[in-house]
Amino acid sequence: MARQLDYHTIQAIFTRFREAEPEPKGELEHVNAFTLVVAVALSAQATDAGVNKATRALFRIADTPEKMLALGEEGLIEHIKTIGLFRQKAKNVIKLSRIIVEEYGGEVPSSRAALQSLPGVGRKTANVVLNMWFKQPAQAVDTHIFRVGNRTGIAVGKTVEAVERAIEDNVPAEFQQHAHHWLILHGRYICVARKPKCGACHIRDLCPYEEKTL
Repeated sequence: MARQLDYHTIQAIFTRFREAEPEPKGELEHVNAFTLVVAVALSAQATDAGVNKATRALFRIADTPEKMLALGEEGLIEHIKTIGLFRQKAKNVIKLSRIIVEEYGGEVPSSRAALQSLPGVGRKTANVVLNMWFKQPAQAVDTHIFRVGNRTGIAVGKTVEAVERAIEDNVPAEFQQHAHHWLILHGRYICVARKPKCGACHIRDLCPYEEKTL
């Protein structure tokens, strides 16, 4: 774990992220707020690529909670059985679809508390939906962000919640909206877990990580 970087260094890091990718996007495919909730819920302990492969056909026939309920749990399983924990995830998706229809008039709620009340939706999932669909500067900390935040000193914390707060407290406001996407992409493709690609890293000179690779 590195020490927490100062404001000016973090500002310089995110300026470079923005120059390299001005409008970073999440990689989970979706067509509306409901399909985003479902996709993120399905992505727990699974890859985005694996979820996308399963949901392309699913979302063509069930892109609203009403259509998902009509498909039913067994019908849903047929589409997502290549995804880990698919039976429990199918139960959760059907339950959350029913709640969205019965309690929210078929519309995905836009508050973190309401989103987290849905089966299978934790804080990370809620933050992804708030950020990607409702354009709120919420920080969804996954394993990539946790690693990058601590390794680089951008957001230091011993828990996911601590890293989330560190991003909110230390990353300049102008970068908050896209911060988690820049960090996820950096962790997924450059600052990987076992052998980070430091030679290809455009913030290498600003990063205090001592075990840099060639």
